Amino acid sequence: MGLIMKRFAETYLLDWKDRRRRKPLIIRGARQTGKTYLVEKFARTHFEKFVKVDFEFDVAAYSIFQSKDPALITNELALYFDTDIVAQRTLLFLDEIQACPEAIAALRYFYEKMPDLHVIAAGSLLDFALRDFPYSMPVGRIEFMYLNPMTFEEFLWATTPRLLEYIRQWSLKDPISAALHSKLKGSLRNFFFTGGMPEAVASYTRNQNFFEVQRILGTILTTMQNDFAKYGSRKQQIFYQKIMHYVAGNIGRKVKYVNIDRDVRSGLLKEAFHLLAMSKVVHFVERSGGNGVPLGAEASATAFKPIFLDVGLVNSLCGLKLLNPEELITIHEGGLAEQFIGQELLNLEPFFEDTRLYFWNREEKNSNAELDYLLSHQNRVIPVEVKAGKTGTLKSLHLFLYAKALKFGLRFNMDMPTLGNFSAKVRLKNQEGHLEYTLLSLPLYLVGQTNRILDEIKLAPKP
Repeated sequence: MGLIMKRFAETYLLDWKDRRRRKPLIIRGARQTGKTYLVEKFARTHFEKFVKVDFEFDVAAYSIFQSKDPALITNELALYFDTDIVAQRTLLFLDEIQACPEAIAALRYFYEKMPDLHVIAAGSLLDFALRDFPYSMPVGRIEFMYLNPMTFEEFLWATTPRLLEYIRQWSLKDPISAALHSKLKGSLRNFFFTGGMPEAVASYTRNQNFFEVQRILGTILTTMQNDFAKYGSRKQQIFYQKIMHYVAGNIGRKVKYVNIDRDVRSGLLKEAFHLLAMSKVVHFVERSGGNGVPLGAEASATAFKPIFLDVGLVNSLCGLKLLNPEELITIHEGGLAEQFIGQELLNLEPFFEDTRLYFWNREEKNSNAELDYLLSHQNRVIPVEVKAGKTGTLKSLHLFLYAKALKFGLRFNMDMPTLGNFSAKVRLKNQEGHLEYTLLSLPLYLVGQTNRILDEIKLAPKP
């Protein structure tokens, strides 16, 4: 990649390395989110030796994993790659492990018989491969880590690290000057069109050339579509492409299969949708009743809104270009803001969690009340509204707070941060009520600090 890219996941890998009861680690994530680069950089920094088996190219190495004995496996790998494999000093990396199911099955024996050897595996379309996995998964003997595209804060780390340091230390007590607010918004707009795919970020950091970034994003999308050719018929590949374009153009809207292709049975499109979700190319934002935590207890697998893997790829699929850095495009800005917040929320939880996203809407007939996201924080449900500009009504937020007897809401927009107490009239089931609530309003660029800022507020105890 040429440029040294930093990922917050490096800290998690270091913790894994030094843990006493360590298990072989499988890193999961979509193609080109930086899994291989992350592991290689980590190995160079923290190990004396690094042995990488790339199962997409080292086809001859498949036969080595026919054995269930890790001592025999490592001896043969050492001979095959003409190197030493020594516990505590060597990192063994099994890349694109989905291509060799025997290697996945062998991981359990590394944990049981050779626990001192550091073993990391990675796979792009791992969930596709596991559908037809001929062995029992080594449950309890491996651990997972999930790697998404780079966050906005990682983008700042690569481009303007002083801005990252500033927002990490920023407090609600600190005013933000108009000049600094404008600079952060400018960085955010640049991120909207660069996105978090590491190759695109590296290119932008080197050249500040959006034309080159667009070329790279187009290549990434082509590579993704070529990947799907390995896991489905020609007809299914057409479905994947249609769904990818549909999602990019309909961020924040509930799925209507008829709008994807009215000539294709919804069952076929539904299956293709779920396979794209398994590959982490799209994420489902599921409807939750929002009556308490965990939010997933009331989630509906059939009522969902999709977001895409990355905001830069969304723009590439839609053919949008950044012509003027001072302005967001108008027709898609609401969808881009919702896409951005969604992919950032996926990174608020620890790397070992396969984070799920939720939204809420009223199911009553003729009701259009809908909240973009629901969060859980310190065992509380927090409703989230996303606005692309500085203004916008909060009717859905008011309705949710009133119906659930809650007193705190969160809004992301492009305005300065504020925290205040408000009142509103709410009409629910032909009855008018009065709501008193607290609203935290944060600029979109502070989303990565959400948990820290919520902790700073110290919300009142639940009644």
